Amino acid sequence: MRGQADGTERPRGEADEPGWEVDPEDESGAAVVATVGRQLRLRREAAGMRAAEFGVAIGYGEDLVYKVEAGKRIPRQEYLDRADEVLGAGGLIAAMKKDVAEVRYPKKVRDLARMEARAVEIGVYANHSVHGLLQTEAYARALFEMRQPAYPQDEVERGVVARMARRSIFDRVPPPSLSFVQEEVTMRRPIGGTMVWRQQLERLLEVGKLRNVSLQVMPTDREIHAGIDGVIEVLKFGDGTAVGRSEGAFAARPVSDPRHLRILELRYGMIRAQALTPRESLAFIEQVLGET
Repeated sequence: MRGQADGTERPRGEADEPGWEVDPEDESGAAVVATVGRQLRLRREAAGMRAAEFGVAIGYGEDLVYKVEAGKRIPRQEYLDRADEVLGAGGLIAAMKKDVAEVRYPKKVRDLARMEARAVEIGVYANHSVHGLLQTEAYARALFEMRQPAYPQDEVERGVVARMARRSIFDRVPPPSLSFVQEEVTMRRPIGGTMVWRQQLERLLEVGKLRNVSLQVMPTDREIHAGIDGVIEVLKFGDGTAVGRSEGAFAARPVSDPRHLRILELRYGMIRAQALTPRESLAFIEQVLGET
């Protein structure tokens, strides 16, 4: 809560804590939020508290309380913690945080994050910007803020949070095998300004030194380039299955047919062979960092 001019506290409302609207096309996510909202309303009513009174008690506006209970607004974790405490739920409301946390992310990001979490091997070629798994928070925010038509600020923040959550892949035990090939231009384009750019280059050096990571740079002066058709991603799973996607093949749709995957793996293997070695690539990134 924030202090007012007279020194008292006022509840936070929409302007202070905007939260995220529920995506109407995300049926499973909407169902989770609706269930959580229903449980909150039933417990509030059982406690004999009006919405306005409950809002003051947990430090949020009455309008937000109604929207959360109607399943129209995704509650933040601190909202559920305060509700659990005020309603004496003994941890039952707070336990909903895990389910709600997933719904905060757009459905396509959740699906991608689940696949990345299952993958034992990931290979990526990126040509316009640093790949999402490698991005710093400031770099990711700069990318979202430059989109046209412009995203609303809450969508920018939602995208950044979702992208940063995917970086948990680096903390997995055992770690997956990760291979990245980045176009030289992604090292040289100062997305977000000089400081953001430098921090991103430093992040690449940090990740590129991990034992389970291979980071390579594709120089601009290469005369032969197998990745000219665009981004390639291949994810392999422990059960022997895999899924891949390329901007220049199969209408950019994800594919799992072994015949299609063979084509993507062939292209990616050629890209890796044509790029700088991991050692040369780290030296190149250090050189670019020294020039900034």
